[in-house]
Amino acid sequence: MREELDKIFESFDNNYIFKDKSVLQSNYMPHEIPHRSEQIKQIASILAPTLRGEKSSNIFLYGKTGTGKTLSIHYVKDELLRRVKKDNDFQLRIEYLNCKLKKVSDTEYRILAELIKKLGQEIPNTGLPTETVYNKFIEILDSEKQILILILDEIDQAVKKISTDFLYNLTRLNSELSQTQICVVGISNDLTFLEGIDPRVRSSLSEEEVVFSPYNAIQLQEILNQRARDSFKENAIAEGVIAKCAAFAAREHGDARRALDLLRIAGEIAEREGSKKILLKHIDESNTKIEREKILEVIKTEPKQFQYVLYSIIKLSEHKEGPFFTGDVYNHYQELCIKNKSEVLTQRRVGDIIQEFDMLGIINVRVISKGRGGRMREIKLAISKSLIEKSKAIIEEVLDYK
Repeated sequence: MREELDKIFESFDNNYIFKDKSVLQSNYMPHEIPHRSEQIKQIASILAPTLRGEKSSNIFLYGKTGTGKTLSIHYVKDELLRRVKKDNDFQLRIEYLNCKLKKVSDTEYRILAELIKKLGQEIPNTGLPTETVYNKFIEILDSEKQILILILDEIDQAVKKISTDFLYNLTRLNSELSQTQICVVGISNDLTFLEGIDPRVRSSLSEEEVVFSPYNAIQLQEILNQRARDSFKENAIAEGVIAKCAAFAAREHGDARRALDLLRIAGEIAEREGSKKILLKHIDESNTKIEREKILEVIKTEPKQFQYVLYSIIKLSEHKEGPFFTGDVYNHYQELCIKNKSEVLTQRRVGDIIQEFDMLGIINVRVISKGRGGRMREIKLAISKSLIEKSKAIIEEVLDYK
């Protein structure tokens, strides 16, 4: 075994592929952000008054995943902090919080606790009344003259888990502060998010809106070529690889993050094989791997009700011989909800969730006509056995259900 491991490790001594892999990571900040200059200038002009100690309008940034929203706001943030004068009679603070992070955004209390932590103080993770935590937050904020730009990434995830009341309270805090003013920057991948929230919150949150349209295949090629120059060794990429990466990602709503992941993982696959170049076949393998990981990420981040429905489908597929239908799923789902003291959705809503899983490729739904008896939807899992087991483990961990 030791000799076999030595061979593996020695093969990695000859690095033909990577020069600097970190350039392909999602948290890498390039010197220039291609095809986003208009959005960056728009954000900068809205936030510029904060350099004079004035509150700016709240901003809402929206667009599909991987369209440069987070990258652009971080770029503007760094430029604001570089530009602000040290001898001002106020402090400019910019704090970023990803609302998708587990155990951060699932309650109003935890979001406030995380913000208090970012402001340099601590409170217990649980145990205090939410009102007490709010008062502590206000006390810390108002302890000095400052402008706080609060960037809430994936803000729709927090609203999904809590409610719009949190956003309303946050945007109204300025009326309770005497020394500090807060500007909220909300970021969402959900283009319809604003349509479904309380009109009061919408008017206070989205005073200014900046739209990030998907990248097309040509723009994605330019982004990949820019990163590839710094991340890969010379001649490490075969002809057509960048174009294929861009084409895959363009099909996925112009997602630059996916394009970069495809290229990075393809490089890792090539390296493990001992190849001196990233070939077209490595892109295909990378795409298959990402598709699997994407399904698991969706399952992990879906609301509990979605997880109950999928868990019911998995359990039925394990124990039921022959086909099963929407009604079977709903009966199992009801039992799960009652057992876990959760709200039971209507059969129609559960049917909608089943349809969403079908669209994601997690299940296959086939409509069967029963003549006068109407139509029934037959359900089958469409993912591999290993993915089913991983999905089941994720749901059991999240729901604390065995």
